[in-house]
Amino acid sequence: MSDQDNSKLLELNKRISKTLDDEREEAAEIRHEKGFRTARENLQHLVDEDSFIEYGQLAVAAQRNRRDYEELQSSTAADGIITGLCSINKDLVGEEASKAIAVVNDFSVLAGTQGFFHHKKLDRMCDVAKKTKHPVVMFTEGGGGRPADTDVSTQIAGLNITSFTRWARLTGHSLRIAVNNGYCFAGNAALYGASDFCIATKKSWIGMAGPAMIEGGGLGIFNPKDIGPAEMHFKNGYIDFLAEDEEEATNFTKKLLSFFQGSTENWIEQDQTLLRQVIPSDRRMGFPVRNIIKIIADEDSFLELKKVFGRSIITGFLRIKGKPYAILANDCQQLGGAIDSSAADKASNFIEICSEHGLPILSFVDTPGFMVGPDSEKAGAFRRMGELFKHGARIKNPLVGIVLRRGYGLGAMAMMGGSFIDPIYTASWPNGEFGGMGLEGYVKLGFKKELEAEETEEKRQALFNKLVARMYELGKATEAAAHLELDAVIDPADTRKTIIKAFSSVGA
Repeated sequence: MSDQDNSKLLELNKRISKTLDDEREEAAEIRHEKGFRTARENLQHLVDEDSFIEYGQLAVAAQRNRRDYEELQSSTAADGIITGLCSINKDLVGEEASKAIAVVNDFSVLAGTQGFFHHKKLDRMCDVAKKTKHPVVMFTEGGGGRPADTDVSTQIAGLNITSFTRWARLTGHSLRIAVNNGYCFAGNAALYGASDFCIATKKSWIGMAGPAMIEGGGLGIFNPKDIGPAEMHFKNGYIDFLAEDEEEATNFTKKLLSFFQGSTENWIEQDQTLLRQVIPSDRRMGFPVRNIIKIIADEDSFLELKKVFGRSIITGFLRIKGKPYAILANDCQQLGGAIDSSAADKASNFIEICSEHGLPILSFVDTPGFMVGPDSEKAGAFRRMGELFKHGARIKNPLVGIVLRRGYGLGAMAMMGGSFIDPIYTASWPNGEFGGMGLEGYVKLGFKKELEAEETEEKRQALFNKLVARMYELGKATEAAAHLELDAVIDPADTRKTIIKAFSSVGA
């Protein structure tokens, strides 16, 4: 190599080094003082070692006509967004399945704002995702649009920017997981909210406008921590997982992504005979359905989303013999398992994403039906519960339904994709009970005259109990199966085996 070539290489290496943490010590220290990681530290944790190939590393903010170019190379490194191809979870799912795209907004560069070249880099990665169908993980911390890119003289308001459209067009095409720590306002929040899954740390504040925009709109002066705290969004069901910090958020993201990447080779099966003792003999008593999920799933594979929202339905993922499945399950310890509007919203959104990305769905049913009453209707029950049928009817993937105990009314049907014949296989445990509505309600309505004719409350209660017992016998699992409303009644200990066979029969 000639001296001239060597000089050019040294110049290149010097230029690249200005974008790295070692050369940006002050910016890194500010992050660490807050207890946060740098953008490149988050990137390093996310991607497999030595797998990242970066796009646009030498970009700087479009401010050459107002700031020193040498200074821009360090202070506006990569124009505030690190983008590139990588692999994630290669050791878990294999090299081919691990291919992904990483986008990390860098808050240490102009508060993570979106400038001219920032948008061009993001657009480039969206185009690559469109071509490859690779999943995209984006760290979204940042303050939205940047008004100070004075080099750009060919636009007025920049409303012809295409980043938001390109990101949204990846819906149903490339899985998008957004992770946030810190402030996420305006354009950054729009990208965050348009993702398939939203992960945030407890030190996140997410809003469609930051303090300056709110004040500029004459709406008052607010501290940024007053705007969109993550715990509020999590309780309202708009964040899928709330992490303690960036490390936990990244670990969760990698595990979540793995379910969409494919099967794993190593797994441990639990003792399935434990399932015979999970449900209490008293049919009115609740039980922890998560214990059932964890026993059926491969050890430590269950991952739950939106745990504190729409609590009567559990949504998440698990593996069985290493294969990934989406799971819906009624939680009888919340509203008795009745599906309210929030739970219906939660399940609808979950079904839509899983269907778009080809994950088979496993449904564990134990519900008295949809939540009813004036308060429920005030929440728009008919519309929101109707959405659950709409999404169920469009499921593209195999669905297996297992009734754990109660399968009543429209709610149970919705849990099965709309009907008990929609799953490729519908089975019940022996203590399953079925009806157009809950047994107690059915007796009160259907035998109102007989009950009112009884002379005393004691006799009325005795008749009520007798009629409920009779309805239970008529609607028990073996009778439903005998009338072909179910495909089978199974030993609880055979549930995992049955699920494997049912999905295997259709290649899932």
